[in-house]
Amino acid sequence: MTRLERAAFINRRLAELYPETPIPLDHRDAYTLLVAVLLSAQCTDKRVNLVTPHLWALANNPADMARVPADKIQAIIRPCGLAPQKAKAIAGLSRLLLERHGGAVPRTFEELEALPGVGHKTASVVMSQVFGVPAFPVDTHIHRLAQRWKLTDGRNVEQTERDLKQLFPEEHWNQLHLRMIYYGREHCTARGCDGTVCEICRTLFPGRKRPVQTAK
Repeated sequence: MTRLERAAFINRRLAELYPETPIPLDHRDAYTLLVAVLLSAQCTDKRVNLVTPHLWALANNPADMARVPADKIQAIIRPCGLAPQKAKAIAGLSRLLLERHGGAVPRTFEELEALPGVGHKTASVVMSQVFGVPAFPVDTHIHRLAQRWKLTDGRNVEQTERDLKQLFPEEHWNQLHLRMIYYGREHCTARGCDGTVCEICRTLFPGRKRPVQTAK
């Protein structure tokens, strides 16, 4: 198969496996999703979903969160890891949302990425899942799968994102990135599949004998 043929098969098969694409992070609106995605850095969605109800009980909007001392935020989000940095970012972005955006989450990549703790991946999740703007957020699952399936030669998530955007129809990006995450967690895991075990790896590369070493 060519790279485009592999992409077409993957797109079709993942749509069959995951016709519905709910967002794995519990949230109520754009602001709570923004904070939840920020918390998910180097942390599982499951753990974030256990922590955020306690954070929302304290404050679930920029105005209330901006009044909460960072150390109080930090105490709640400690199980998510990187708590000092994340608490500072949550407090800071809440203040900036009030000062620059009238308390609303902005609708452009540039404005989102100007907020503390908000990188391109976080901005992409918010833009795609809240505002419906085509985006292809690349997390560790997607980066690993794209390499195992030879959809990219990228050594980093930025190159992987560019390659995937060229291979898949833009109108599928917002659902497809979630489908890839689901599949990566359930079937093509870091330890459970080395590029030779799961259904899609076996289908695409039936003659593959050696494990695939993926770049970070």
